[in-house]
Order: sequence, then structure tokens, then C-alpha cells
Amino acid sequence: MTTIIRLGVLGCGNVGAAFVKLVEQQADAIHTRTGVRLVVGKVAVRNLSAQREVELPADVLTRDSHAVVADPTIDLVVEVIGGIEPARELITTALRHGKPVVTANKELLANVGTELFATADEVGRDLLFEAAVAGGIPVIRALRESLRGEPVKRVMGIINGTTNFILTKMTEEGTDYSAALAEAQALGFAERDPTADVEGFDAGAKAAIMATIAFGSRVVAGDVYHEGISRITAHDIAMAKRLGYVVKLLGIAEADPESGDIAVRVHPAMVPLTHPLASVRESYNAVFVEGGAVGSLMFYGRGAGGFPTASAVLGDVIDAAVNLTKGTHGSLGSFGRATIRPIDETTAEYLLSMDVADRPGVLHAVTGVFARHDVSIRAAEQEGNGPDARLVFITHAARESSVQATVRELRELDVVRNVGGLLRVIGG
Repeated sequence: MTTIIRLGVLGCGNVGAAFVKLVEQQADAIHTRTGVRLVVGKVAVRNLSAQREVELPADVLTRDSHAVVADPTIDLVVEVIGGIEPARELITTALRHGKPVVTANKELLANVGTELFATADEVGRDLLFEAAVAGGIPVIRALRESLRGEPVKRVMGIINGTTNFILTKMTEEGTDYSAALAEAQALGFAERDPTADVEGFDAGAKAAIMATIAFGSRVVAGDVYHEGISRITAHDIAMAKRLGYVVKLLGIAEADPESGDIAVRVHPAMVPLTHPLASVRESYNAVFVEGGAVGSLMFYGRGAGGFPTASAVLGDVIDAAVNLTKGTHGSLGSFGRATIRPIDETTAEYLLSMDVADRPGVLHAVTGVFARHDVSIRAAEQEGNGPDARLVFITHAARESSVQATVRELRELDVVRNVGGLLRVIGG
């Protein structure tokens, strides 16, 4: 028996258009496998006359998003417009009208996700969001289903393709940051205003969502420490490479097994060349999950783009449609209140470089600062001589607050001309 599920799609941009195309291409195969026939019933857009990447009948297009979610002929809603409002209102209205919702909206979920999850459970309808994190990579499904009973310790990944493309160019071609960013913009990997990507806000929203699902506690975007890549220099990249590392922008969510505190942060990090994340190039994404029972897992693939993201949306739509025909839904359960550990209380290894005067006693003065703040040095070397002398240190695991205090005091030393960037070392 065939069950027809009529879809209301909010937005027809890059992802929305690709989704509509996939539905048209895969409708027969989906019907054969599930007995469900997906039909695009309505598509809400801002401009009816705009040129689109997919052709749609005039009676399918509408400017009235609210009419779509309240339309009794629409069975399931797909939200790909982005932003918090009106997306939150539209999704809530759809759920309260008994319609499952599939969304790719990371900003929304990173701020009010648990509120919407509670509404979905209250009305007994699905709210699915695989495409909100890492595009076509099925990491959310793994965390919420396959790893639901796993004591997850850490989720860490390259979850922004723009920054990974830029850092790849800087690493492999010696390009400086500005030139690599310009190339990313020319190729469509970076927006005209790249702030959300290069300063870590996009990755921060995704990290908040992953932390919420992995640890069962409410983590919002404002809980995430952000540090972007705009201050990474070609020298930082070259120095890391010479020492056996590659620089990546990472989103990291960790849970302390004893206190239950959660630390979520986004920042550049030096990853050993032997670590699986080190080989993730260009605009690809990868998420590394560490669990107490399963060990280490990595999910890899295209983390953005119309069709990879639309593929994740379609997978959720199929699940929600089948659940709707059976009168069931997938619950995420309740979320506890998270105790967020601030960045100052986290620990890591660090790389720190500084330009110094090349004269007797300099090394003693500098290492004395490290010692006063209880920061142990694992390795040290000097680059150049005379006015070009530079000291490079890698520390043992140290507290962030202690390292920052060390940097502040080093800047006050008369033998230190300049303190370079501070890079955390991950995965050693």
C-alpha cells in the first residue's frame, strides 16, 4: 500500500533546491523501499520571480511560510531558511499542527534546540536535524542512536570547510592567510563576509549541538569559547609542519567523567601528522569521537554544499515520513543542565614562540617565567641568531589560566621583543 507524504519546504536556496531535485530523482526508489511516496507540495520563497536551480510549478511556490506550516494538506515540513526567527515560530507551529519537521538550521538548534526537542516530544512528532552539523556526514545519527549507550568522553572535529580549505592552502602551498581567504571566496567556499567561518562562530554552533547530543546536557552557542584563524601566519604553519604537526581549526567538546563538567571550545590547534584528523584536506570535514567502550571512531566526508547537505535532509525526511505512517517518533529524551567548564580551567599542551634579544641570560629569564606559573616545558629550541633570534617552546599539559599568565608576564620582560601566537597541541 502506498502512503503519499506531501512536503512543505521552507526555502529554496542552495540546499532547498538540491533537496527538491533529490526528491524528484529518488522518489521511485524511496517508494519501492518504504511504501512512502514523497511529493513536494509547497515551497515557500522570498521572491516568486527569482531564477532558481530547480523548476517548480507556479502553484507550488508561495511567499507565505506560515500558510505552508498550517496547511492541512502538508504532512511534513522541511526548514532550510536559517536564522532563529521566524524559523523557531514556523517549526513550533508545524509541530503543533502535527507535522514532523526536518531542519538544517544550526544557529537555531545551537540556541533553542532543547526547547524545540521538548515541543516535538510533547506532540509526539519527529524533529530531525542531521544536516545541521557536518553536512552529509551522519554524525548526529550516530551520536543519538548508535552511540546512545556509549560513555562518550570527547567529540572533536574539523567542522567548518571554509577554514579547512584556507589552512590547507597555507600548509601545502605556503600561501598567507589573506591570499588563501581570497581564493576561498573566489571559489565560493567563503562568504563575502567570512566572519562567522574564520572566527569560529559557525563551528561553535555545531560544537554546541554535538555536545548537547553526545552528553545529554543543554549546551548553547554562548557556552562555546571561540578563537578563529585570522591571526594564523605562514610562519605558524611552517613551524608546526617542521615539528611534525599540521594546524587545524577544531571544535572540541569534552566531558569530565568525575565532575560531569562539559568544556566546549573552538580554536586552532596543532594536530600530530599521525592523527587521522591531520589528513583531512580542503573543504572536507571529519568528526572524531572517543568513547569509553567503543574507543575511537571517525566520520569523514563533505561537510557542506547543496547536495551533500540535501542528502542528509532527505535521509531524515524518509525516517520522519515512515515514522509518521506508523504513528511513532524518535525521542531525544530529556536534557540535564550542563555545568560548563570555562576555557581558563581546561588543560592542553601549548606551542609558544617569541622574538628575543640574543644575549646571555635570556633563556634563564624566559624559562623562569614558565616556572613561576607552574608551566612545564617539554621541548625548546632557538631559531636564528642576533636580532632574528626566536625561542620556540612546547609545554607539557598545563592549565589555560597558567599559560595565559605566563604569556602576560613574558610580554613585560625587556629581553622579549614580541610574543607570537599561542597554539594548543591536540592529540599527542
